[in-house]
Amino acid sequence: MENQVKYEDDIPRYQQIALELAARIACEEYQEGAKIYARSAIASQYKVSPETARRAICVLCDLGIVSSEKGSGVTILSQKHATSYVKQFQKRKTFDKIKDNLLNSITQQQEDLQVLSKQLSDLIDASQQLRSMNPFMPYKIEINKQCVYLNKCIAEIQFWQHTGATVLAVDRQGVILKSPGPYVTLFEHDVLYFLPQDDTSQQVKDFLYPTAESKDIF
Repeated sequence: MENQVKYEDDIPRYQQIALELAARIACEEYQEGAKIYARSAIASQYKVSPETARRAICVLCDLGIVSSEKGSGVTILSQKHATSYVKQFQKRKTFDKIKDNLLNSITQQQEDLQVLSKQLSDLIDASQQLRSMNPFMPYKIEINKQCVYLNKCIAEIQFWQHTGATVLAVDRQGVILKSPGPYVTLFEHDVLYFLPQDDTSQQVKDFLYPTAESKDIF
């Protein structure tokens, strides 16, 4: 085991010192039964106050890693406990890292959703503005095999009477039929360009594809 432990700056200094001493004990730099620095020596070595050094030693004492008696210094008691302490710390840091990464991912997703929502709102606004500037912009709808009026002509199905929409053109495999009239037949793969009365294509969709399953294709 390495005799260095990586820790974050937000960990109290006395805990950093306790972890470093435990790591050195765990890797047998200090043997069980050996004595290490007194409190004042630890304070001097790590450039901290005697109180900070005392609290670091107290952590190790509480965990059964060392014992400390006034005038006798610090005695190493258990390499096993030292190893366990270091491993627990490393597991906690791994858990904290995963948690932080997860929270950061959630935050990023929320920010991305906000950006996407704003872009969608801008797109809708721009579309409405464009249509308001050009009220004669046609809608289009593709005729597929689910159309209930496939192979029937516009007059036969009373398209205008049921939808209030005027057919302006039909795109038939790349050939544009302008002003096709009431007798144009609806073939599969045709694309109808039409101008509705209520500025929406929903009525035409509902007429040509009246079942709920068919509406889902738009």
